[in-house]
Amino acid sequence: MGEFGRLLIMSGVVLLIVGWVFLVFGRTNLPLGRLPGDLLYRGKNTVFYFPIASSILLSVLLSLVFYLIEKFRH
Repeated sequence: MGEFGRLLIMSGVVLLIVGWVFLVFGRTNLPLGRLPGDLLYRGKNTVFYFPIASSILLSVLLSLVFYLIEKFRH
């Protein structure tokens, strides 16, 4: 039961950090979501948006962060 509690606390901390990062990036003029390679299709009655380049960049950054966390943990 103690491990589950730690997991919930760590999940909450991670969500707090992610929320803070979104708040900070929202105030800056970073082009995240508007990078070259992000698909945007505007039809007559529809809009389709798929941020491919932003997703790849976010994946690389998160992989680096998790790698560094794991490296310093051991």
